[in-house]
Amino acid sequence: MESKEKIKIVVAIASFAVLSIFFTAKYRRRRYRKCTQNSCYLHTEQKPQNSFKRVLADNSYSAFKHLKFSESNSETSSNSHPYESEISDLLENAEIEFSFGTESTDLKMRDSYVWIETESQLKELADVLRKQKVFAVDTEQHSLRSFLGFTALIQISTQNEDYLVDTIALHDAMDVLRPVFANPSICKVFHGADNDVLWLQRDFHIYVVNLFDTAKACEVLSKPQKSLAYLLETYCGVATNKLLQREDWRQRPLSIEMLEYAQTDAHYLLHIAKCLIAELRQHDSENSCCPDDKFRFVLEASRRSNTVCLQLYSKEIETSPGEAAASSIVSRHLNGQGGISSKSCKLQFQDLVRRLCTWRDLMARVHDESLRYVLSDHAIVALADKVPTTQEEICTLISQADLNVDSLSSSSIPPSPSPVVCSHLEDYNYLFQDKMGKLEDIFLEILQRHLGPDGSCPLSVFNYAILSKTNLRLTNRLVSKQNGNKNSKQFGRRNSRELFVKKFSCKSPVYHNCRIFASDGRLLCYCDRRKLDWYLRRGLAKLLDDNPLAIMLLFEPKGRPEDEDNVFYVQSKKNICVGCGEKNHYLRYRIIPSCYRMHFPELLKSHRSHDIVLLCVDCHEVAHSAAEKYKKKIATEFGIPLFVQKVVDPREAQVESQSSTSEVNTVEAGVSPLQLRIAAMALLRHGPRMPSDRREELRQTVMKYYGGREITEEDLEKALVVGMSPHERRRLEKKKGMSFKHSKGTSLPNKQQDSNARSMGTSPIDDALKVDNEGSLNTTKGETCGKQGNENDLDITMEVLAGNSNNLSSDKSEMSEMKDIPAIDADDCGSRSQSAGTLDVFYPKSNGKASPKHNPKLSLLGHGPHGKQVVDHVLNEYGEDGIRQFCQRWRQVFVEAIHPRFLPAGWDVMHSGRREFGEFSVHNRAQKASAPANG
Repeated sequence: MESKEKIKIVVAIASFAVLSIFFTAKYRRRRYRKCTQNSCYLHTEQKPQNSFKRVLADNSYSAFKHLKFSESNSETSSNSHPYESEISDLLENAEIEFSFGTESTDLKMRDSYVWIETESQLKELADVLRKQKVFAVDTEQHSLRSFLGFTALIQISTQNEDYLVDTIALHDAMDVLRPVFANPSICKVFHGADNDVLWLQRDFHIYVVNLFDTAKACEVLSKPQKSLAYLLETYCGVATNKLLQREDWRQRPLSIEMLEYAQTDAHYLLHIAKCLIAELRQHDSENSCCPDDKFRFVLEASRRSNTVCLQLYSKEIETSPGEAAASSIVSRHLNGQGGISSKSCKLQFQDLVRRLCTWRDLMARVHDESLRYVLSDHAIVALADKVPTTQEEICTLISQADLNVDSLSSSSIPPSPSPVVCSHLEDYNYLFQDKMGKLEDIFLEILQRHLGPDGSCPLSVFNYAILSKTNLRLTNRLVSKQNGNKNSKQFGRRNSRELFVKKFSCKSPVYHNCRIFASDGRLLCYCDRRKLDWYLRRGLAKLLDDNPLAIMLLFEPKGRPEDEDNVFYVQSKKNICVGCGEKNHYLRYRIIPSCYRMHFPELLKSHRSHDIVLLCVDCHEVAHSAAEKYKKKIATEFGIPLFVQKVVDPREAQVESQSSTSEVNTVEAGVSPLQLRIAAMALLRHGPRMPSDRREELRQTVMKYYGGREITEEDLEKALVVGMSPHERRRLEKKKGMSFKHSKGTSLPNKQQDSNARSMGTSPIDDALKVDNEGSLNTTKGETCGKQGNENDLDITMEVLAGNSNNLSSDKSEMSEMKDIPAIDADDCGSRSQSAGTLDVFYPKSNGKASPKHNPKLSLLGHGPHGKQVVDHVLNEYGEDGIRQFCQRWRQVFVEAIHPRFLPAGWDVMHSGRREFGEFSVHNRAQKASAPANG
């Protein structure tokens, strides 16, 4: 009996498997038959957004243009916030309060709502909202069937009524609500408004002024969660299904469940905001007895909320369409799976991925579809890996790849293959050809095939600008190719920029926005993951939350940000350029140059991230240029040259000073360390091939350093390390084989001394870099950095004679082309005592006499000596207050150069930078003072 039952079960399973295979094959054949149709699906499918007569953010590669009101009150496009002054007033106004009324709020959901779908209804709504002191807002976005996405519904709730605004039907008339949202006397309540604010700008040029964000209030109150679902359940006893947020909000009519969900999100927001503000005020009243506590909960929630209003929407624009997605796919596939071993296969795979991503990006823009709707990442990997040869294989591979991907909601699963793929299968034969040229050629070809005069795809308000604005750029590229190298400099500059971005930009997010809380639940700061791990490994904190990461300290910290008036450190930060909002790449930028900051007192620089911001390459270049100009102004103001202007060989300087009665002769014998190094390097590398007059000019430069005597190749190689810090010497030592192995012949006539040097079995540069048992330049492991030096060793007691401050520009011509070499922080040897075997540098005083003040760890090739002298002067004359004012000057230079629009909340030109250290901190002054006594 049991065996019969087993047989029945096996037969049933087999039958089910056969039926599954049959229907799957039938489905694929049906999809393939559809895919063989070459006509674009947009000719038959009507998308809701096709009814829009005007869109502010099209799918072209041009930047988004924001609204601006000119003096004549006419509207023009600009990239500045049109209501920046109003929002700034709200941020600076210390008397701001919220008016939510004193009457109790009815928590019962209303059975009815007002559906707004005509322009007359919208104007009536605007009249109602103008009379309100506060109203709640929420939005629903659709992104699957749109490239940039669009707002499909806006929910607005007042104390008396709930409104659902059909923004699809009213897309072109939504500017009616713009004055209401921009009115600073009306408070708009959102939850998690970061995206809503940007979506309203993108779709309707609606800018929110006077915002209260319940999520920001949760942050200030250190709530365990800040989701709307948590607040609804906590304060209203209401549970919602957040999966409805993923539904297709374009459909009309909306389902009963979706309407109820939309009404719920906005209806309870006013009550939640009222409860949160009551808690904020209660905390303020509890802290009123502590006059030293400067933290004000209500004002902080208001400030954080209105800071969100200052955000500006921007389109993510790539230099090459699909390049970022292609790089991500290739990196994940090759590094994660490693299924491709052959180098040629890897290159073919990467090339196909880039072609497919370029095609996908363009098709998504042309058809106004999301990237994942057009072609998924898994499908791109499958196509690039297998390289199908027929259209049926293409459809099969895409279907198989997408069937293996799980999705949270059946409504979010796009058809596979997508209608875009089915309509344009002929493109794949073109993409997979080995003879295909560059991506630019693909770009132009696809545009002509789909949007040209005989293009297969219909034009729309979303894709028309792609053809009109991009075609001109493509034409220019083709003309430049036909005309030869007329624009080669422009192409070279662009390629150089791309290489710079690829090599030097941050490879991972800089800000992790992990949170550290005090034992009483107050937020101390945001930090990166490594700092949290440091506390957890030592048992100094406990984990509060995994996403986002948060810990609570098990001890009382020395100070708190609000106590130090440094609210900047309790703000989350975005990984974008603070100048223009660029998200694809960014670099760290030090607002106060390192050549000054490295010499600041520890309490003004330790653990201070206020003056380190993120900038894109273009903004970084502007800021760096402004900083270099201001350095020159500082040099003139303080009478301290930017560069060390003269160096001389100590042995020759002694001979010169003994044989001459005039100090001027010694000064004239010196040479700039940068000039010396450039001349030595040029002679070593290209001496035999140089014109005789140029070679003689460079020889004279090096001879000045050696007192005018004849020089050898050994002297040249030793001159390379003059003025270098130990760190720079070690770097040169590592590179010396690469730098000189291709240099043939000698650049100087004195070959006898050169041969003598080579006969010793070591290269001259080895002797210059490693003075065995005698000099202070030996940096091998286990030996000290400050050995007693021999008086005949080079650079052991080198004199540097800086020119008078009146001759500040004497070396300007040769310095102007040299970039500032970053100052190197002190390494392991920096804390050891300075012995006789160190580098002595002499700087001019006001009376014209020189005094030795040089730190041997400091490079003479950059602005390091200048920075140290400036900081020492400021400290001696004005103390630490002078350093703070000095920092404020640099911040002002940065602001005037960049005009940053995306600075983190709390960033301030007048930031004090003051910091107190704990009892056991290595930076504690009392601790430092007691250390020698205890020793």
